[in-house]
Amino acid sequence: MSNVLFSPPPFHGLCFPHRSRLKLSALFPSHKPPLSSLLHLSPSLASPPTSRLLSSSSSLLPSNPRRGGFHFRALESSAAKTNEDEDAEESKNVGDGGTPPSNSAPGVGYDGAVREKVGADGEVGQEYPTGEFEMEEFDWWRLFVVKVRMLFALPWERVKKGSVLSMRLRGQISDQLKTRFSSGLSLPQICENFIKAAYDPRVSGIYLEIEPLSCGWAKIDEIRRHIQYFKKSGKFIVSHVTICGEKEYYLACACGEVYVPPSAYVALYGLTVQSSFLGGVLEKVGILPEIQRIGRYKSAGDQLSRKSMSKEVCEMLTTLLDNIYENWLETISSTRGKKREEIEDFLNTGVYQVERLKEEGYITNILYDDEVRSMLKARLGQKDKKDLLMVDYSKYSNVRKWTLGLEGGKDQIAIIRASGSISRTRSPLSVSGSGIISEQLIEKIRSIRESERYKAVILRIDSPGGDALASDLMWREIRLLAASKPVIASMSDVAASGGYYMAMAAEAIVAEKLTLTGSIGVVTGRFSLNKLYERIGFNKEIISRGKYAELNAADQRPFRPDEAALFEKSAQNAYQLFRDKAAFSRSMTVDQMEEVAQGRVWSGKDAASRGLVDAIGGFSTAVAIAKHKANIPQDRQVKLVEVSKRSPSLPELLSGFGNSLLGLDKTVKEALQELKCLNGVQARTEGILFESVGNAFDDNPIIAIIMDCLNSY
Repeated sequence: MSNVLFSPPPFHGLCFPHRSRLKLSALFPSHKPPLSSLLHLSPSLASPPTSRLLSSSSSLLPSNPRRGGFHFRALESSAAKTNEDEDAEESKNVGDGGTPPSNSAPGVGYDGAVREKVGADGEVGQEYPTGEFEMEEFDWWRLFVVKVRMLFALPWERVKKGSVLSMRLRGQISDQLKTRFSSGLSLPQICENFIKAAYDPRVSGIYLEIEPLSCGWAKIDEIRRHIQYFKKSGKFIVSHVTICGEKEYYLACACGEVYVPPSAYVALYGLTVQSSFLGGVLEKVGILPEIQRIGRYKSAGDQLSRKSMSKEVCEMLTTLLDNIYENWLETISSTRGKKREEIEDFLNTGVYQVERLKEEGYITNILYDDEVRSMLKARLGQKDKKDLLMVDYSKYSNVRKWTLGLEGGKDQIAIIRASGSISRTRSPLSVSGSGIISEQLIEKIRSIRESERYKAVILRIDSPGGDALASDLMWREIRLLAASKPVIASMSDVAASGGYYMAMAAEAIVAEKLTLTGSIGVVTGRFSLNKLYERIGFNKEIISRGKYAELNAADQRPFRPDEAALFEKSAQNAYQLFRDKAAFSRSMTVDQMEEVAQGRVWSGKDAASRGLVDAIGGFSTAVAIAKHKANIPQDRQVKLVEVSKRSPSLPELLSGFGNSLLGLDKTVKEALQELKCLNGVQARTEGILFESVGNAFDDNPIIAIIMDCLNSY
């Protein structure tokens, strides 16, 4: 492994994902502020100009007669209405982060309606199925089969009749499936548990304990949607909130019954976004960032070179914040039956008292946890029981859908999950399952392409980007896969930069209203450290051959004028390559793509109205569209196969156990990984990574010293 240079030496083609210490709890708390996009493609990865792409059938961009070149001019889902009542909205914006029972299980149905999408220019585009959810009643034979299966169920699948499913939601929520040995919450399993509980005759209702959440708004919308699914079963669902912020209340109010303890921390004050800048700090210590930013909204690098927010970035962040705020007000309004203005006035008074929530009708009652459980005992007639019969999230996740008669049909659709930062290979410091390894994902994509088992593929993406080369290689393989069978991209919290790069290779893209996506832009730069070196007494001398040989090495001096010009041309070229490839993938002209690129991050709703996304919805919507593209009738059940699911290896189990004993925090490993992976170009919207083309930093002693210190702990 090459040595890493934390330093600021020259980093041509280096991209700075926007980290500006943006506190985006309102926008996207599960990742470090993903509000700036960047991608730097080296010339070796470049695609030809769009005009050539559209007129040639080169090996780089395989043609697809079946799909006709991805002609998706449909821009916005008619299902995305915000002014209707909650149930209508939730039944239209169908989707989930996990295996949608409505497509994989006979017990859940969709109306299979196909609607037109109309773009901003008024053109009617590709039709797509909405995939609306409907509960299905089991006939006597299926009920009998389910009872027999429950009778002979494995010990860990047995649940006492009359039990209440208890799920505690807090912190991070992963978009990946979890194994029995994994900790944390999994969105697919949460969503699946809601559906299983709806059909499970042993489960009487759900008790949802909500604590501070660190996931994005798109995942919250997925869970809200599944709460609506469950409510169609006629069973009760109650929520108990101990720390109530905007996000926690947004989720809790979907349950109908909301309880909080008298001492609950309530902080309904509104939403904010803030950004910090290091330009003045670096100036004082003698570091000069030399940044080339291509795209008016490209905010990556601003935190290093600027002392304040640019007008363009302020516009972008304000728009994103407005989208979230308006959605919050409209959703609470439709759920609680109050006028939007009334809710906004209430919020602007600064809500911190639990009593006010009850007086104004925002919660059901003020009760402690044990009082809620006692209430449920009385409701279920379990007064003779010492404790309320309950089954927790972990145990219920082990109940198979097959046991409940939700096993699916013969037609199979493959599910590929891609979550986290993108890299080419796995580093020894990588946290298992914490990112997208292109080598592994490409292997799975190729196996699916060669298999005749699968009728379609759904690519589930929750990624702020990462390595540009890895993103390009996966884009190529996804294009090849899409030439043989339908590929539908389903976006979770974020699919920007490298994440959007993957998605745009699919035949259709589905996003949530508040998914963060787009981020098509380039930023590159380096640090000039001459003043810092003078202050600390450090000297560096270079012997070179070639006019521009020192472009990536001479950090002890600023760029010469000719070097700066070459640096700018390189960045411009990288941006054009990325933009043109995006234009081709989305069947737009370069001018049309230029209007929505410029490094701007969009919400899913705004991206849909601009042609970057085809439909608004969740995972179930993607499944319905996949069935439509694969000519599978909407009323026919399909089996969803998780090809990215794997069991932990023995070394991983031992490693996880050892890490627990040593107290090695996961965040420390991830921080070390950020510093270790400093080779290659990045296409990401998360964190700041100093990466260069080649190994320009390998011999920098300052970085070596820092890494030695970090590795000694």
